[in-house]
Amino acid sequence: MEALYHQTNQILQETADLFHKLEKDPNNAEEVENAIQTKINAVSANCEKLDIFVYKTPINQRSMVKMRVDQLKYDNKHIQASLNNAQNKRRRREQELIDREQLLSRRFGHDHTAITVDYLAQEQVSLQNSHRNVDDMLHTGSNILETLKYNRETIKGAHRRIIDLANTLGLSNATISLIERRVAQDKYVLFGGMLVTLFVVVLVIIYLT
Repeated sequence: MEALYHQTNQILQETADLFHKLEKDPNNAEEVENAIQTKINAVSANCEKLDIFVYKTPINQRSMVKMRVDQLKYDNKHIQASLNNAQNKRRRREQELIDREQLLSRRFGHDHTAITVDYLAQEQVSLQNSHRNVDDMLHTGSNILETLKYNRETIKGAHRRIIDLANTLGLSNATISLIERRVAQDKYVLFGGMLVTLFVVVLVIIYLT
């Protein structure tokens, strides 16, 4: 299981490196996005395998192992949201370029009309930028809400596991205390038996002599 866990962590690191590449090389954005999606799918598949391993681990280690797997799932979900956001931005930029090219490629009969069209094109680009910024804000807010919701569920699960672990430790302490009391009682019985046996031996020696 440890090997699969570290392999999944390595895939997440490679995915982060791909995001840096996506920022530096926008010309190959679609290719890099596909590579990122492949990494995300691989992490999801590994997390499903890790879920199976979780229930095969000893009970006293299961809570900690499950928390580690849940962290991988959370990181992967955050990466998926970031990829979706990057894809939406790229598609909007491409559409804006297409719209601008269509406007600028039109031909008119006099300069006044050309100036008006150029002004309208600039206004449209400005409106599109504003629209894109609003969409980005809405999308970011949605991602934040999803992240908070997922964190809430994760914290609740961790809280339940901590309580279970505390209960288990409490039972273990009680059992250990019972064993310690039994050992002390056995020690008293041993010493008492030794004293009685010694006393009997002394009496026998005195009686025989």
